[in-house]
Amino acid sequence: MSKRDFYEILGVSRSDDEKSIKKAYRRLAMKYHPDRNPDDAEAAEKFKEATEAYEVLTDANKRAAYDQYGHAGVDGQSGFGGGGQGGFSDIFGDVFGDIFGGGGGGRHNPNAPQRGSDLRYRLDLDLEEAVHGTTVSIKIPTQVACDSCDGTGSADKSKPTTCSTCGGHGQVRMQQGFFSVQQTCPSCHGRGTKVTNPCRKCRGEGRVQDQKTLSVKIPPGVDTGDRIRLSGEGEAGVNGGPTGDLYVQVSVREHKIFERDGKDLYCEVPVSFVDAALGGELEVPTLDGRVKLKIPAETQTGKLFRLRGKGVKPVRGGVQGDLLCKVLVETPVNLTEKQKALLREFQGSVDETSDHHSPKKANWFEGVKKFFEDIKG
Repeated sequence: MSKRDFYEILGVSRSDDEKSIKKAYRRLAMKYHPDRNPDDAEAAEKFKEATEAYEVLTDANKRAAYDQYGHAGVDGQSGFGGGGQGGFSDIFGDVFGDIFGGGGGGRHNPNAPQRGSDLRYRLDLDLEEAVHGTTVSIKIPTQVACDSCDGTGSADKSKPTTCSTCGGHGQVRMQQGFFSVQQTCPSCHGRGTKVTNPCRKCRGEGRVQDQKTLSVKIPPGVDTGDRIRLSGEGEAGVNGGPTGDLYVQVSVREHKIFERDGKDLYCEVPVSFVDAALGGELEVPTLDGRVKLKIPAETQTGKLFRLRGKGVKPVRGGVQGDLLCKVLVETPVNLTEKQKALLREFQGSVDETSDHHSPKKANWFEGVKKFFEDIKG
């Protein structure tokens, strides 16, 4: 009986890469595995067939020979069907190692020095602090090396002994039917070593929970989202590994007067009806103190005035930004009867020559009139 094409068996094309072949084999192996299909000869044969195809197509040399000569180029080279050194267990471990902890990758040494975790701290700042820079003290909860045992975890500061259960690997292999499952060692909890005389303070961990106070210098010009890295201020390492870092994440609080956009600042300046019409001079705030802002006559609401160099100097360098003041012409409220009468008198005099005094208003009404005429027409 002639053999089926290996690509056809796995349901892949000749151009598919090893990753696609591995994925296709995993699907078939889970479907036709003997443990899932007891006493099913057909399933067993399909499983064997898929495994042989996988072995050939994931070996670069065998695949090249198969592509050129077909089955004749690889007959007798299959470790699954013949006397190969690898055999089926290597194939199955390679495909399912990422699921069950096995596979051909290098083993992790649980006794190797491990770097401590990095920490993150959110720091809320006022706008003035962010723009001008400051120094703040922060308290960080963290894991530090136990001072009682010098980080060894042992009361007598002796070195840990190799775990007898896992032989120092930190992992044990459990056989479950056909599957060989690798698990964390229950005796040493993956460390590979055991402390015979645990330190009472850290209970053999070598690290304890603590809180440390740090002085953090905030450079001028920082903004929300900026990070300040403090090297070596994170959690203590394991097995003599280096300490992690601390990242201070800046968040600038909302300001009552100013809004920030990069290096520029914005603020709204209320202006009286009289000052807007006749012009005047106002004091406006900046982050460096008060300055005079001259309002020209006939200023309309929404007008922007730029005060150069009164913004923020960027933390990464560059030209200092500006302060933009937006004029809001304020309508008078709580008027007396006399004041109302004066305004009505003023309005009457303006209406006589409204085109001259309120050009936008006149143009707007002309536009509205034309709009309705176009609709009717």
